[in-house]
Amino acid sequence: MAHNFHQLHIFFTVAEKGSFSLAAGALHMTQPAVTMQIQSLEDYFGTKLFIRSTKRVELTEAGRTLLPFARRSIDLIRETDISMSKFTHMLEGRLHLGASLTVGEYILPRLLGPFGQEYPHISISMKVINTKQILEEVLNHQLTFGLVEAEVNHPDLHTEAVLSDELKLILPKDHPLGRFDKVPVDELREYPFVLREQGSGTRRVMEEELERAGCEVSSLKIVMELGSTGAVKSAVEAGLGVSVLSQSSLKHEAALGVLQVRDVEGVSFARSFHAIYLGSTLLPISAVTFLTFLRERDLSQWL
Repeated sequence: MAHNFHQLHIFFTVAEKGSFSLAAGALHMTQPAVTMQIQSLEDYFGTKLFIRSTKRVELTEAGRTLLPFARRSIDLIRETDISMSKFTHMLEGRLHLGASLTVGEYILPRLLGPFGQEYPHISISMKVINTKQILEEVLNHQLTFGLVEAEVNHPDLHTEAVLSDELKLILPKDHPLGRFDKVPVDELREYPFVLREQGSGTRRVMEEELERAGCEVSSLKIVMELGSTGAVKSAVEAGLGVSVLSQSSLKHEAALGVLQVRDVEGVSFARSFHAIYLGSTLLPISAVTFLTFLRERDLSQWL
């Protein structure tokens, strides 16, 4: 066939973005190169696929017919890469990814060593920022993909769960709530809270689950908002309040007995960490291999 997957990918991205220039930015190509590939595809089919205007391009009837086939071809390539990634052990390259604070500070550092032993020629550069910032940088093409603490719903993004986690209520040593094995929800309103900042995935999950259990976040005594999990733990240890954090970030303090860890009665803070990337983006095979490693391995041996 004269046309190829690359041209279908370009066609799909132009259709999704509604613009040759925006598609060129997303694909890291020049606009003339995008135009040339679309013209080549139109020449092959013998029909126009887009109606060009000064503001936006629109699909012709032929373009609308082709669109679902292009989408299926992209999905098929993604599935192929995932299936084949487990056999590729001599990959080389550098991964640039964004990780939200809990993932970047407490989860991935324990996994990068085992991954590096299996794929020694792949190096990883990780930017640790909060979920809101990762979302913005992925959308602006500053990050290829990100790992975040809460599910993200955005029409331009592909989101998939790759890791499991659970949040726990943490208390200072000898705190009154420590008398409960499972702390009643109503008791939470009686004590000051130290929380992660707005935009944090941990904060979002905590708020959603408490409100689902009938505890309005506005009824909590929030005395402090801090920009990192470590800062929150230190504040709780100092007796400034209680908080809700990922259990994966609490192993050291719980083992030393400087913090108490409790469940909240009738509330499940179970969650998944999600990989997010642009729906029109095909990840490099090294990135697919890394995500497959997270999805399919028994990570408990390292966490």
